Amino acid sequence: MKLLFVYNVNSGLLDRLLDNTHKIVSPATYDCNLCTITYGSFTEDALWKAFRMNSGVEMEFYHKDEFKKKFASKWLPKFSFPAVLIPTNGELELFIPSELLNEMSSSEELIETIKKHLALH
Repeated sequence: MKLLFVYNVNSGLLDRLLDNTHKIVSPATYDCNLCTITYGSFTEDALWKAFRMNSGVEMEFYHKDEFKKKFASKWLPKFSFPAVLIPTNGELELFIPSELLNEMSSSEELIETIKKHLALH
């Protein structure tokens, strides 16, 4: 089983600097809650990192621009970001939609949601 995590930010040094500044200065208007709950302002959340490394689930992480480049435009109309996707029968399906990710307030919630969804697959 593999999960694809797509952040609602672009890659690149300038983008990362602007995103980190935005998270600190105006967290209520920051567009990537997945970033906030897995990385905070400067470092990866310790609980999330331990789960990611020990879960036994293959995980791939993409910035929005990297995802669009790799998976081409035919996938894009189906998804809003951030999102967690799962490859199924050669297609990508939503595993955790942006609406649910944006309601979360901690890495604990994300981990529990992933565990619950995995139990269903």
